[in-house]
Amino acid sequence: MKAALSSLRRFSLTGVMVLAAVWASYKLWDYYFEAPWTRDGHVRADVVPIAPDVSGFVTDVLVKDNQQVQRGDVLFRIDRARYEIALKQAEAVLLGKRAMLDEADADLKRYSALTPGVVVSKQRMDQVIAHQGSAQAAHDQAVADLALAKLNLERSEVRAAVTGIVTNMELRPGTYLTPGKGVMALLDSDTLHVQGYFEETKIPRIHVGDSVGVRLMGSDQTLRGAVESVAAGIEDRDRSAGATLLANVNPTFNWVRLAQRVPVRIALDHDGHSELVAGATATVEVLGPALQRHAER
Repeated sequence: MKAALSSLRRFSLTGVMVLAAVWASYKLWDYYFEAPWTRDGHVRADVVPIAPDVSGFVTDVLVKDNQQVQRGDVLFRIDRARYEIALKQAEAVLLGKRAMLDEADADLKRYSALTPGVVVSKQRMDQVIAHQGSAQAAHDQAVADLALAKLNLERSEVRAAVTGIVTNMELRPGTYLTPGKGVMALLDSDTLHVQGYFEETKIPRIHVGDSVGVRLMGSDQTLRGAVESVAAGIEDRDRSAGATLLANVNPTFNWVRLAQRVPVRIALDHDGHSELVAGATATVEVLGPALQRHAER
């Protein structure tokens, strides 16, 4: 009897160990091959290239590399003397054109008010009307030139378009700048997010609004966020356009097919944003209901 019980206990213990091994194997398989997590994640943010709209020598640089700035802050100034002179010239031209317009308006009003008994040739009346129209056009052009001169003077101060951090800045006073040429980058801190690249086989288990845990490389802190969106498409590298604009499809087929990576945008909670570095590597894990409750505990 004792031998039978001993055999039964050994059999039961062996069965429990086998079941535990099977369960552990299943959980490991599910975690590594099915669970929606990836080490292929990166911190990303929108970057605004800062470039002047007018040309000239830099007179003042008011920021330094990796400095936090607010939207509307002056980053640097371009020599304003030329644009101040242009503004005064435009104001003077406008005064002259306004005087010419006043004179043309007075002539037109005077000729239009003549009594019916006064004979005015049609040619002369057409000349007066044409002169008034030309004076009006010249005045409007002067008004536009003045507005442009004011805009150029205002644009000689280059301001931050968004709130963020100035980076890769090597601008110094005395540098000559041309319009449209970038001189520094402004990282928009309000757009900091994480982009996780998940295998396409895991996408069905990812839904917008799912809770997400993000762990940056080299950090023990886990950031919290939520799935904001899943990319609607990725590039088909097996297809291109031929010389005749017809589809050129690669005829080769590999027996081992690697799952494509689909970008998933993760919106982070606001805590801890100040220490994030755009481009940093992150591990992204989409938390299911059970995992989420365990993480919250």
